[in-house]
Amino acid sequence: MKVLVTGGSGFTGSHLCRRLVSEGYDVRALVRNAAQAAGLQQQGIETVYGDLRDRESLRRAVDGVDQVYHIAALFRPENVTRQDMWAINVQGTQNLLDAAEAVGVARFVHCSTSGVHGDIEKPPATEQSPYNPGDYYQESKVAGEQLAMRYIDEGRLPITIFRPSGIYGPGDLRFLKLIKSIKRGRFAMIGSGEAMYHLIYIDDLIDGILLCGAKDAALGQVYLLAGCEPKTVNGLVQTVADVMQAPRPWLKVPFAPVYAASYACEAICKPLGIHPPLYRRRVGFFKHMRWFDTSKAQRELGFNPKIDVRCGIERTARWYQQEGLL
Repeated sequence: MKVLVTGGSGFTGSHLCRRLVSEGYDVRALVRNAAQAAGLQQQGIETVYGDLRDRESLRRAVDGVDQVYHIAALFRPENVTRQDMWAINVQGTQNLLDAAEAVGVARFVHCSTSGVHGDIEKPPATEQSPYNPGDYYQESKVAGEQLAMRYIDEGRLPITIFRPSGIYGPGDLRFLKLIKSIKRGRFAMIGSGEAMYHLIYIDDLIDGILLCGAKDAALGQVYLLAGCEPKTVNGLVQTVADVMQAPRPWLKVPFAPVYAASYACEAICKPLGIHPPLYRRRVGFFKHMRWFDTSKAQRELGFNPKIDVRCGIERTARWYQQEGLL
């Protein structure tokens, strides 16, 4: 089976490409430049140059393809505009859906995000919980997901949508700052730390994505994919400290003044094109409720995450150490 993966050079996309190759798929990855192509080609992955904003390049990318895994997205760089987000995450998704429809792709798996639920008012969230996006990125992912749903409703493409929770594992740097600050004894909790945070280890996520692409029951459906269990932010921090054999952090600062300071930083820095040293999304991590019910994926797909948070943090921290990042 010929499979196209967008975002194949990114964290999730590269793991997905490698797994597909190991399971015998003929894999093609959409890339934007030679640097992205080189590492994939060394793993036996075909690459095609293109951009989600370039409709002609997408027609070339889907030519002869049986299945599409749409992983690519513009993910929260702090210096981009809402228009930048829309061009990639919404119009780019539209362009790819159109290209896939034109060649009659047999299956389209679309990566959304659990972030479409934002700060969850009644946790745990299910697939039916309301949208509550809290920033440009989440808004753009809601709009991209709604586009895919329209194609489902109109019978134009066989599509499955998945919403991953916070993804982590070897190769990802998003948790490096947290782990490093705890290891060095420089971490301070903002607020109570009692908000729930639900992670998913990369190997468990890839298992879930492949189930979305294989199970007949998945067609036309939306699935939340999250790990074994949620943790409070306190629990996550304590787990990291234990793994790193560091003292458990004790310092706490009030949430409200830090959040107000982050708002002021963004208001001052963004108009000047300066990367804010403190911004609301990062502060919101300490308070926003992100806890998800994955029973639908377990029941209909056989989704069964295996890596708990301690094991996942151990593996991630080991990779950081091997790479000289800690």
